[in-house]
Amino acid sequence: MSTTEEKEQIVAGGEQEVEVAHEPAKPGNWRFLIPLAGFSAGFVVCLFVGWLVFPQILYSEKTQPIDFSHKLHVDEVGDCDGCHYFREDGSFSGIPKLANCLECHEEAVGEHPEEAKLIAEYVEPGKEIPWLIYSSQPDCVYFSHAAHVKMAELDCVTCHGPIGDSDHTRPYQYNIITGYSRDIWGWNIAGMSKNAWEYLQVDEAAGMKIDDPARMKMDDCAECHEEKGTNNGCFVCHK
Repeated sequence: MSTTEEKEQIVAGGEQEVEVAHEPAKPGNWRFLIPLAGFSAGFVVCLFVGWLVFPQILYSEKTQPIDFSHKLHVDEVGDCDGCHYFREDGSFSGIPKLANCLECHEEAVGEHPEEAKLIAEYVEPGKEIPWLIYSSQPDCVYFSHAAHVKMAELDCVTCHGPIGDSDHTRPYQYNIITGYSRDIWGWNIAGMSKNAWEYLQVDEAAGMKIDDPARMKMDDCAECHEEKGTNNGCFVCHK
């Protein structure tokens, strides 16, 4: 008698129906999808947290002490080297000091609120403006502007983007663990960009018709060096 058929048993006193017995059902082939679906869901959650949530937690934001218009100053002074110039010994001046500003702003120029702030908080008390430098590198990195501008003849826009077109300063975002600017590590965590400066979003408030520059990563430097046949040894950039 098959185990899948009903079993009957004759006992004394009559016929008694016994509970039907069936073979245990074999697991379906679909059951292996359960752990796979769990793994996939966990993977998607990790990507979401790592790519979207974690950067929001990792970075904090500050505003510049003065809302500075590069466009206005380029129109008045000329090219970048009007404020960011090379000294006689070939060294780069970097961010202008208050003394440079005083050449034009010893007294208020116009009635803009930021101009009044500049005079009241920095010019009159003789206090240096504590600019937040987007491109400030770690101490272990050596970068020569002269090598790139004078020797390689690179335009400033190659690395800094069209900052000269901006009417306002954008927020300064920094890593709360290392303290370094987000521009150094890049805004796109995937590391993909179309340009040497990574563009993220159009910032009409800053007066820029194209996206903000936000990328000065080592792989960009290495790629450019390779294209131009320049030494890519570690000692070239690292002290």
